[in-house]
Amino acid sequence: MDNDAHTAPRSVAFDPATRDLGVLVGFDGSKQSLLALHYGALAAQRSGRVLTVVSAFTVPARVYMTLAAVPEKSEAEAAVEAARTVLLDARKYLQDYSGKVIYRTERGDAAGVLVDLSTVAELAVVGARGRGGFLGRVLGSVSSALPAHAHCPTVVVPRQYKVSEDQGAARFTAGRDQRPVVVGIDRSPHSRIAVLQAAQSALNRGVTLHMLLALPSLEGWLDWYPELDSTDEGVTDRRKTQLEEFLEAEITWVKTHFPSLDVTAAVKPGDPITLLAKQTREAQLTVVGTRGRSGFTGALMGSVSRGVLVRASGPVMVVPDLQDKRLDDQPASTR
Repeated sequence: MDNDAHTAPRSVAFDPATRDLGVLVGFDGSKQSLLALHYGALAAQRSGRVLTVVSAFTVPARVYMTLAAVPEKSEAEAAVEAARTVLLDARKYLQDYSGKVIYRTERGDAAGVLVDLSTVAELAVVGARGRGGFLGRVLGSVSSALPAHAHCPTVVVPRQYKVSEDQGAARFTAGRDQRPVVVGIDRSPHSRIAVLQAAQSALNRGVTLHMLLALPSLEGWLDWYPELDSTDEGVTDRRKTQLEEFLEAEITWVKTHFPSLDVTAAVKPGDPITLLAKQTREAQLTVVGTRGRSGFTGALMGSVSRGVLVRASGPVMVVPDLQDKRLDDQPASTR
């Protein structure tokens, strides 16, 4: 986590109708940011929201020893012009896109700019790596900091993401991808918020929502349930049965809010990072929460959400702790 990152939000008020920037895409002209731009355009099209494309710039402090060394154009003017030039690439890519698009240049660190704008966005989208403005290391500075500190769900788009090879408006016509949306769940309130966001994403795509609950090793269970008897050979079967009963109740709860949605669920043995990373190859979107029980999340951005992002082969949505009244009627047995 970057030392200069913003403080992580806690229980963020979230009403999509008031998020005027709609789908927010960080764009720096790199190939990775073009993938994010394409993903964001499809997301905005599905939800009927505006697409907002942002290029961030910084102005370096310079000291000139003589008056003759001072450039005709100020550093700030040059930086703004460069950012606008970057946005021309986005305009060209979206020239046949039929939805409403807002283009913005913003002064400041890219991660900080996107975190600030995420307070008025429904969804933020970035590439996994890029040109230093919107990316950086294996997981770039932005793609690691933004999901941990954003005030809205964030999708990180990896380099393996495939875009349509069609030309013109057909490029932005969503294909017949019937792969499910998968969400990691761990019985925490934070993971239920992720479930609700995943359910909406699945509904928008017209596909199945699949909830995945990892069944960790007995050693992992003892962190959650220290009262378990590690010498009892039947504890594994009993715990699996309990988790399956929980998932049945969870499906019923989700269906009360999304009655037309096809929902499935499974308990799978194994490490949650490994299980979810595999799902990113098989699902069109994998959803995790930023925090939860030690099983699926941790501190600001937990070990699982970070681990899945690093190993992802497909788009991953990270959902922060959002206020949602639908949590008030969750099954009493699962609270």
